[in-house]
Amino acid sequence: MSQYEASAVWPAPAKLNLLLHITGRRADGYHELQTVFQFVELCDALTFRANEDGRVRRLSGSVEISPEDDLVVRSARALKSATGTPLGVEIRVTKRIPAGAGLGGGSSDAATTLHALNKLWKLALDVDRLAAIGLTLGADVPVFVCGFAAFAEGVGERLQPVSPGQSWYLIITPDVHVSTAEIFADPDLTRDSPAIKICDLSACRWDNVCTPVVIKHYPEVARALELVGSVGEARMSGTGSSVFAQFASRHGAEQALQQLQAHAGWSDQWQAFICQGRNRSPLFEFMETL
Repeated sequence: MSQYEASAVWPAPAKLNLLLHITGRRADGYHELQTVFQFVELCDALTFRANEDGRVRRLSGSVEISPEDDLVVRSARALKSATGTPLGVEIRVTKRIPAGAGLGGGSSDAATTLHALNKLWKLALDVDRLAAIGLTLGADVPVFVCGFAAFAEGVGERLQPVSPGQSWYLIITPDVHVSTAEIFADPDLTRDSPAIKICDLSACRWDNVCTPVVIKHYPEVARALELVGSVGEARMSGTGSSVFAQFASRHGAEQALQQLQAHAGWSDQWQAFICQGRNRSPLFEFMETL
């Protein structure tokens, strides 16, 4: 493997759910969703060094997740299993996307791993094949593999391209880790949202049906929603804990953040990010440079 391949830093972008509706529950227990995914410029950074000993090792990464449970390790092993390649890899992950925040950091890391190893291991799999492998790892992985902003249905894997405005977002992440399983198991969760068609997106409510359940269990998220709501329309991404508001410019988002940080309800334990929405994944823009 070339030194360039070994030293390249691969981005794994975060996502926002601009809306999230649940239209039903399947017999296998999974929920039928309708959501709009858009990428943002907040990214984890991954490096890969392929080897010939066949071992998959994570040399650095989140201290909250053991290497064996990390999606980068699991995705590398899934790709090895699907293709039979004898090669291995050493992976380093620099986390910037908070865990348990509804921003898809783990799923994005998995997708970046699949694309990187597809190149480094010279497998030549197409995007559809990589997305199918990704789906075995998590419902959010395919959108990161495919790399376009999408209206998603099913468990989140049936994707149609959309082009929401590439606004600026102020994202506030309280210092809590929301359990997606807990939220989806709650009996109060709305599971009968009327199904919408992609052509009706402009007229539908851009809300998140998980919000009432999350704020019931996590008062910090409720406080963040209230505070962010004082400077814009506050919404929650995924099952939280991140809360975001949309702005026409970076300057507008920066001014809003300054207002929030001066507010008595602000917590220094919260993380704040100002990012532009992207309808094409920064990962794909990076891969064009290789």
